[in-house]
Amino acid sequence: MGTVTPNYRSVQQLLQSQSFAIDEYQREYKWEKENVLEMISDFLDKFQNSYQDGDETTAVNNYTDYFLGSIIVTKRNGAYYLIDGQQRVTTLTLLLIYLYREAKHQALPVHQIIAPLIYSDNFGKPSFNLNIRERLSVLEALFDGTPYNLDGKDESIRSMYDRYQDILLRDLAGELDSALPHFIYWLLNKVGMIVISTDNDSYAYAIFETMNDRGKPLSPVDMMKAFVLAPVEDVDKRRHANSVWKKQVLDLITWGEEQSKERDSACIKAWLRAQYAESIRDRRAGSTDKDWELIGSVFHRWTRDNASRLALGTEKKNLLLVEEEFPFFARAYKSILDAGTSLKPGWEVIYYNAHNDFTWQNTVLLAPLCLADHDDLVRRKIAVVATYLDIWIMRRVVNYIRVSYSAVSYAMYLLCKDIRKKPLDELVQLLTKRLAQDDITFEAAPKKGREGLSDLRLNQFSRRYIYHLLARVTAFVEEGSGKANMFADYVDRSKKNAYDIEHIWADNYSRYSDQFTSNEEFQRARNHVAGLLLLPADVNRSLNDLAFEKKAPHYAKQNLFAASLAEASYQHSPKFRQFMETNDLFFKHYSTFGRSEQHERRELLAAVVDKVWSPDRIRSAAYD
Repeated sequence: MGTVTPNYRSVQQLLQSQSFAIDEYQREYKWEKENVLEMISDFLDKFQNSYQDGDETTAVNNYTDYFLGSIIVTKRNGAYYLIDGQQRVTTLTLLLIYLYREAKHQALPVHQIIAPLIYSDNFGKPSFNLNIRERLSVLEALFDGTPYNLDGKDESIRSMYDRYQDILLRDLAGELDSALPHFIYWLLNKVGMIVISTDNDSYAYAIFETMNDRGKPLSPVDMMKAFVLAPVEDVDKRRHANSVWKKQVLDLITWGEEQSKERDSACIKAWLRAQYAESIRDRRAGSTDKDWELIGSVFHRWTRDNASRLALGTEKKNLLLVEEEFPFFARAYKSILDAGTSLKPGWEVIYYNAHNDFTWQNTVLLAPLCLADHDDLVRRKIAVVATYLDIWIMRRVVNYIRVSYSAVSYAMYLLCKDIRKKPLDELVQLLTKRLAQDDITFEAAPKKGREGLSDLRLNQFSRRYIYHLLARVTAFVEEGSGKANMFADYVDRSKKNAYDIEHIWADNYSRYSDQFTSNEEFQRARNHVAGLLLLPADVNRSLNDLAFEKKAPHYAKQNLFAASLAEASYQHSPKFRQFMETNDLFFKHYSTFGRSEQHERRELLAAVVDKVWSPDRIRSAAYD
């Protein structure tokens, strides 16, 4: 007869030299980007509520715990099989690989503690603890930091690779900075799960089915609906309101190509935060969660505790929320999601912000809306706020200021309160004034320790934003010269011959040693954003170590921003010339491209950036 044993295990206790497998017929690893980033944000929020600058790592022992749910395992032939929990265990493994590599790179001793949670030494060869044969090759490549070819690979392998890239781009180590070892110790020791283990497969699957099919608890969305519909006594009205609610939930869950059971919850969180949050947790360790955080974690309870703020309490008022307000904001939310997946005329800027992974956008864009707003007014308000966010984000990232989910949470709370339910004219004035008073701009401010665009160089932090900036600038020049907006094509990393960042100067200091005092100085200049372009990967590789004089004819055949370096691009190009004259942007071709030429290109790029991210676009978004 089998036994069933539940035990609480920290991440370290769970994974320490412990191997897990899954049965071949189990589902694939399917977590999406939003699932991974939400888990990391939850970790970070809980950690930062305890961490204080100057803490010794031993202080982590007194930090708040985080419960990550339960998993079910069965022991068979000496091995442990995951019956439920592979999504979380796989994601934890990917996160640990990232933290291991970052800690090792920074020579933090804690990397030695992480290693046994990822693999065990098998006579000198790593034997990964997530022991799923088909997936070992991608784990090994990610662990070693080596290239990996996804051609012909299954869904799980592709998802694992993509989610690791999402973790990399999240740049958790950069955000944590000196708190990185504290976070690692916290994750290993203070994050835990209930492990339900058995030596009988039948027991394991029976537990799994019971937990997932029978007696399944109501979701927060269901509990909020139950509370709001409770005062509705008329049977027909209740039935109609219930059907309206269910339709909104179904439409949200099934929106887009991939079904998501969390999208209805995400919509409600965005709506309530944008329209109703009046307080936020103090920014010091040990502070109590308030509106902003509570809506994000227990919005159904927050709704019950703040019924008067939502004007709830009577049948009429509650029906208004269910039948009018929820559908209104759900419709706007889906429109924002839709605009974030492809370029939509008038809402292109939402796609740009989505490409920058600015997840707060879905919340902030709902803040100025009013239930009485007609469709065109909704569209204009959303476009105005999205345009403001675009400028606000890019001003910060060129100054190496982080705009990650947790880093700007407080700023987004303040912004939501500031623009909440504002009329269009007032919204335009308010956001234009905000930008005018913002001391973070594209220009250098040495006294404040910021160099702006003048010091934007390619590095681990800036790469993604430089890629975005070059794609925007290139699309702007081409669209202004009568061509199509190709931004989506430039940033599509899934296509076979995706665009890469091209250095105008090859990595050959000897060619430019007469212009620079050292290779280090040359590399700083070489990696400056004004010395970079976007080219298809195969063209980029083919040019490789060529001198500028030999590259220029190839540039002439590429996008207009790259081609503008070559003389041939100015021949028979009336629309390009008209674009330059209209915008006072006088591009210039070069026969040679040295230090002084790059400085000219820096000034040109700065002028183009001022056009692309001009505050005047806010008024245009409102009234054009």
